[in-house]
Amino acid sequence: MSLSSLVLAKLYGLPPRLYGTTRQRNIALPMDDGVTLMTDVYSPRVEGPHPTILMRLPYGRHGFDTVAECYAERGFHVVLQACRGTEKSGGDFDPLVNERADGLATLRWIKAQDWYDGRLGLSGPSYLGYAQWAICDELPATSAMATKVTSAEFQSVVFPSGAFHLGLWLSWLQVVEGLRGNPLKMSGTMFSGGVEKRTARAAMTLPLLHADKAAVGHDVPFWQSWFESAIGNDDFWKAIDHRHRLGPQTPPNHFISGWHDFMLDQLLRDYQTLVSFGHQPYLTVGPWTHIANDLQAESMRETLTWMRAKLLGDGSGLREKPVRIFVTGLGEWRDYDSYPPGPPAMQTWYIQPARGLGQTPSGTTQPDRYRYDPANPTPNVGGNMFAFTGAGPVDNAPRENRGDVLSYTSEPLAENLTIIGQTSVTLHARASVPHADFFLRLCDVGPDGISLNICDGLIRVTPETPVEPDGSWWLDFTLHAAAHSFRAGHRLRLQVSSGAHPRYARNLGTDEPVGTATRMVANDVEIIGAELGLATYEV
Repeated sequence: MSLSSLVLAKLYGLPPRLYGTTRQRNIALPMDDGVTLMTDVYSPRVEGPHPTILMRLPYGRHGFDTVAECYAERGFHVVLQACRGTEKSGGDFDPLVNERADGLATLRWIKAQDWYDGRLGLSGPSYLGYAQWAICDELPATSAMATKVTSAEFQSVVFPSGAFHLGLWLSWLQVVEGLRGNPLKMSGTMFSGGVEKRTARAAMTLPLLHADKAAVGHDVPFWQSWFESAIGNDDFWKAIDHRHRLGPQTPPNHFISGWHDFMLDQLLRDYQTLVSFGHQPYLTVGPWTHIANDLQAESMRETLTWMRAKLLGDGSGLREKPVRIFVTGLGEWRDYDSYPPGPPAMQTWYIQPARGLGQTPSGTTQPDRYRYDPANPTPNVGGNMFAFTGAGPVDNAPRENRGDVLSYTSEPLAENLTIIGQTSVTLHARASVPHADFFLRLCDVGPDGISLNICDGLIRVTPETPVEPDGSWWLDFTLHAAAHSFRAGHRLRLQVSSGAHPRYARNLGTDEPVGTATRMVANDVEIIGAELGLATYEV
């Protein structure tokens, strides 16, 4: 037992340690093409048999070594591996591309070890979760998975509605490059707000092809190659889309995420896919962002419970109902048999004259107008983004006080209104330029006047978007999933704007390629009408 594992176990409330551990460091594990990946194996210091947990990651083994030790102390062999081209592993790092082949080679190696007893668990968040999906159809009969804040495919993550998730990739690029060069310095930068500051500066770079150099001081090969081969290339993304691997034989899985994670909707889609095949996966969604410490603590506790149940046959720690979600606004957990928890009672809300929001159609009114200028892009504030500071629900005054953001607000509610799931939106709009983004956000306005973001969504309009004879668009899309109770006395607010920079790359108003575009055209936007479909529940 190390001091770090003792502290982490106490901090995260893990079950008692059972064993001492041993560790084999720096095993140079050969892949099919001869490239070697650096691998560590942690084991209980007691004769087996013991099941195995595999974690493959691009962030360096040091950041997960204490997690691996804690799992080993509780009865598991743990294989911890640095992905190709990261830390001390050989080859070049090409995000997402090699995880299928390298994962299968690693799986064959595990099966050949004398300590392997036929039971295998896969665990880990984010990129580690994607690496799980890449090999989920080749796992042994006795297997289990714990996928957290992740997705089986990434095209919809990188290009939501055809826009570019710029803040995510500029921030993530800094993390990968920084941990490879100077992990200690990078850790300080991550939690001091340095990553977000660099992202904001680099995101203003035109053309975006050179934003990597602005963020980290040098060209990054995968950033450059993505602009050449990945943008607008469906074949590139199809080859690394693992959704088709989910099926009747997928091992038991516990999904864990947060309402403020940027891959929440994709994780819920994967959950629903397994449900459609007859599985009963577990699902836990808390009030967390992608990197929240409470999310990590809950993930470790639930992973240990899940692996004990599915690999050791001890289900005594499993909760009775498979779905547990935190209802923000109420600040309480709720357990259900499924997600969503049965059919909702739908409510429709409409924007009204004088920037109101109500449950009756307003009839014909004059459109509301704003000008979107990509040279001064509408800023992002909080929300479901990859960030070490500033993500999640925050005061939206910096957005709502701008002239390029419209806010429609209801009267104070007479009773609690609870939504679970995705809010649908139909937007009727027109613009002077046929290249436009629309970013809609639902907020909770408290009696103190502070407007907190609950859920949002983006849609991109191009000259190919169907248009009405008067030049307007009818646009249907959904905001990301939420479970939130608007308390009596609070008000609903719908924001309408044309950007959330640098979370999403600003729409420059031209048809130039996103990587090489430099010309900017301002856009005069009219909002003619909008209606929201709220999925409400009694909780």
